[in-house]
Amino acid sequence: MPEITISASDGSGSFSAYVATPKGVPAGVVVMIQEIFGVNHAMRALSDWVADMGFIAISPDLFWRLEPGVQLTDGSKEEWDQAFALMNAFDQAKGIEDLKATVEVARTLPGSNGKVGTMGFCLGGRLAFMMATQSDADVNISYYGVGLDGLLDGAGAIKAPLLVHIAERDRFVPAEAREKIVAGLAGKPDVAVHVYPGVDHAFARMGGHSWDGRAATIANGRTAELLARVLG
Repeated sequence: MPEITISASDGSGSFSAYVATPKGVPAGVVVMIQEIFGVNHAMRALSDWVADMGFIAISPDLFWRLEPGVQLTDGSKEEWDQAFALMNAFDQAKGIEDLKATVEVARTLPGSNGKVGTMGFCLGGRLAFMMATQSDADVNISYYGVGLDGLLDGAGAIKAPLLVHIAERDRFVPAEAREKIVAGLAGKPDVAVHVYPGVDHAFARMGGHSWDGRAATIANGRTAELLARVLG
């Protein structure tokens, strides 16, 4: 079951989602939220990693309304330009609707135990934070989300566990924004924020331009522990 099709909740069409299944079921499900490069090799590899941890992973194509099947890399200026153009044209509210539809489908996937979390990277890290404030997902994990400082007004709506991974030297998150995020989420029950010193945006994308093995291993360990606690 490498891909499934999910109907959009607004009736405007349907979108594909990559699915990776663990050896043992029933299992919790993790909705993997893409970077600005689409559901590319890196997102599929991350989904396979989540399946290796014993969870079902499902990664929906959120750019389908703009261009279905986008699979870019960070290896050329042309691909970066295309990725940023897609991000700027992307309707985040519609993206959240599509993620909610994915969560709903995930709860009843074959092999699902009914518990569903989200995990997002970059743009997906922002959307995972938005899912924490706007959805009924059982857990949400944000890796180097962009613009989180502008979403803090909704933090009071967070009811499920939230884990936020922040790169200290994130080129897209200034120090002032980072400090605002840390302060704005401090003391909130079941919300954990970790800043990883000396690393840049996308430090957990294996093979990417900013990959950092130490920070990624520590962050991924925290992620695995939280998923195991909440999703079983």
